[in-house]
Amino acid sequence: MIIYTSFQENILKYVDLSEDELAHFTSFYSLQKIEKNTIILKQGEVCEFESYVIEGCFKIFYQGENIKEHILYFAIEDWWILDVGSFVSGQMSKLNIQALEDSVVLTISKAAKEQLYEDIPKVEKLFRIMNQKSLASMQLRIISMLHKNADKRYLDFNERYPTLSQRIAQHQIAAYLGISHEFLSKVKKRILLNKKEF
Repeated sequence: MIIYTSFQENILKYVDLSEDELAHFTSFYSLQKIEKNTIILKQGEVCEFESYVIEGCFKIFYQGENIKEHILYFAIEDWWILDVGSFVSGQMSKLNIQALEDSVVLTISKAAKEQLYEDIPKVEKLFRIMNQKSLASMQLRIISMLHKNADKRYLDFNERYPTLSQRIAQHQIAAYLGISHEFLSKVKKRILLNKKEF
C-alpha cells in the first residue's frame, strides 16, 4: 500500500527486516486521520501510543499556569510523535500534542509495541536509535535556547524545518523560539536587512 512506503523506508534505514518481517511490523500500526486542532495527548494523561506522521503537522508543547505555550518541537512528515517519558514510565504526561493541520498518522499502542518486541526482537535496535536521536536533538534544542540569541534561533528553526514557516501561524513559531509574536517580526526584518547588505 503506497501510504506505508515512507514509513517502511524509515524503518529500513535503521534495521534490516525481511519482507515478511516488515509486513508483520507494519501490521501492528493502525492508520488514523486526525482533524486540524485535535489534541491527541493532554497534560495529565498517560501517553499510551506513539505515532509516525504520514501527512500533516503537530506541535508538542507544555502549557504553564499562565496559559502560555512553550513549544518543544514540531513533528511533520517522516517524524515520530509521543511523550517518551510518559510512554516509558507510565506516569502522567506534562506535554500536549495537537494537530496543526489535517493529518494522517500510523499509530502503535504501548501493549502492541511490547508484543512487537517479542515477535521481532531486533526492532528494539530501531527504537533505541530513535530514542538516541531524539535525545541528541533535544539537547541541541536546549543549548540553542540557553546560548543563542533570537536571530540565531530563528535561523536554526528554518534550517531544521525549511518549509514549515509557510504552513503554520507565526505565533506558533514565536512560541517555539521563546519570544513574542511582535519580536519575531523584528527578528525577521533584521535578518532580511542583513542579507541585503551582503
